[in-house]
Amino acid sequence: MSVRPIRTIGDPILRSAADPVRRFDDDLRTLVADMFETMRDVEGVGLAAPQIGVGLQIFVYEIGEDSGVFINPRIELGDEMQEGGEGCLSVPGLGFDTPRRQRARVSGLDEHGQEHEAEAMGLLARCFQHEHDHLQGTLYVNRLEGEARREAWRRIRAEDYARTVAEVRQERAGTLGSSFGG
Repeated sequence: MSVRPIRTIGDPILRSAADPVRRFDDDLRTLVADMFETMRDVEGVGLAAPQIGVGLQIFVYEIGEDSGVFINPRIELGDEMQEGGEGCLSVPGLGFDTPRRQRARVSGLDEHGQEHEAEAMGLLARCFQHEHDHLQGTLYVNRLEGEARREAWRRIRAEDYARTVAEVRQERAGTLGSSFGG
C-alpha cells in the first residue's frame, strides 16, 4: 500500500466522467487499499479515484464506524434537503455550505466484485453525494448557489489561492516524498 498524490482543482481529470471498472483483480484491490491509505493520511472522510489521477468509478469512505468502498456506484437521493458545510481534498483550504439531500442510498460493487448497498442520512449521505459527484466530473463548488458560489470562485481565482494550493501540496509531499509533483 502507498499514499498517492491528490490532484487539485484545475487538473482535467477532476472535470471528466470516470469509466466503469471492468476488471476485479489484485491491481484493483491494491488501488482500493492505496485509496484508503491516502484518505486516512490526509484525514479525509472520502476519496474518489479521479482525485488520485485514476479515471475509474471508485470511491472509498470512512466516517466513524462506517467505512467501505463502492465501485461502479449508483445513487438514489431522498427529497428532503440538509444544511451543512463541505470541503474537498482537491479544493484545499476552502469550505462552504453546500446544498445536499438528507438521505442517499448507494449500490454498487466492492473490490471483489460483490454487489452491496448502503443507506445513509446526514453526514454520510453528504459524503456519498460528494464522492459520487467526483465520478461524474463535478466538484462541490459547482453545487454552490448564490453568493456562496460567487465567493468560492472569487477565492479560487485569486492569486493567493494558488499559494494555498502550493502550500498544501508541499505539506502533503512530506508524506509522499520527492515523487509528489505539481
